[in-house]
Amino acid sequence: MGGWAIAVHGGAGVDPNLPKERQEEAKRLLTRCLDIGISALRSNLPAIDVVELVVRELETDPLFNSGRGSALTENGTVEMEASIMDGPKRRCGAVSGLSTVKNPVSLARLVMEKSPHSYLAFSGAEEFAKKQGVELVDNEYFITEDNVGMLKLAKEANSILFDYRIPTIATCGAGAAAMDSPLQMNGLPISVYAPETVGCVVVDKEGRCAAATSTGGLMNKMTGRIGDSPLIGSGTYACELCGVSCTGEGEAIIRSTLAREVAAVMEYKGLSLHEAVDFVIKNRLDEGKAGLIAVSKNGEVACGFNTTGMFRGCATEDGFMEVGVW
Repeated sequence: MGGWAIAVHGGAGVDPNLPKERQEEAKRLLTRCLDIGISALRSNLPAIDVVELVVRELETDPLFNSGRGSALTENGTVEMEASIMDGPKRRCGAVSGLSTVKNPVSLARLVMEKSPHSYLAFSGAEEFAKKQGVELVDNEYFITEDNVGMLKLAKEANSILFDYRIPTIATCGAGAAAMDSPLQMNGLPISVYAPETVGCVVVDKEGRCAAATSTGGLMNKMTGRIGDSPLIGSGTYACELCGVSCTGEGEAIIRSTLAREVAAVMEYKGLSLHEAVDFVIKNRLDEGKAGLIAVSKNGEVACGFNTTGMFRGCATEDGFMEVGVW
């Protein structure tokens, strides 16, 4: 075994004009989450516990688009979704359409461990949450002043607001120049903004991989819209080889089953983790824009994105630690 490793993300696609103080705020949050994960790993918590712990922290902080601070639907409400997967036996749980559950990732884990199902949504998921006794809050808890303003802009533009996604290729440690590009989703033009999905991937010292992803989705999205984040194999995947969490254009990630594709090319093409991440970002997204973080059972950590940037951080047992935006 190569020791433990952890990676976190706060969304792919970053406003090229994002103020420096906002960048630093994001880096501090990512560093805090890494520190939480590192402390848990040093205390011998299994990978599945660590990814849940870290994503709960990301959901609680309003900076990124998950839990408190989630993007708003066209009706001005929050509909959150999340998934979690444990690599050793490929157990998984997912939830969608949550409006009162404070930490969606923890409900996803309860679906995995306390229900006969893998995925619950909307009223069924909310009812399950009540039965499990998880912490519930009013929908207003999740709504921030910033997101109310963004929704207003979206409605004025009669568009979905997205993250900034400019067509470039980058990997950890490598930046890229920004260039304007018209964006489409499923062939329809869209407008641009909003930081999005959060996620965490971990391999513990026993070589067990896990992944978790959580989001509020798109700003001004249609009610009932489900993205890639709760879909096992698309936004989240973990197996005996690796753990993967994705972020970006959900419809493109769904079409490419992006998270599972990383594991597939490792298994069937014999690629290393870094080679697999690079391959799927370059060859499986078609015209979609996205990013991902990944760990392998050997203690490797990698990330890749074809956007202007991705809020991300990673650390390994040998002392390596990196937090970046571009």
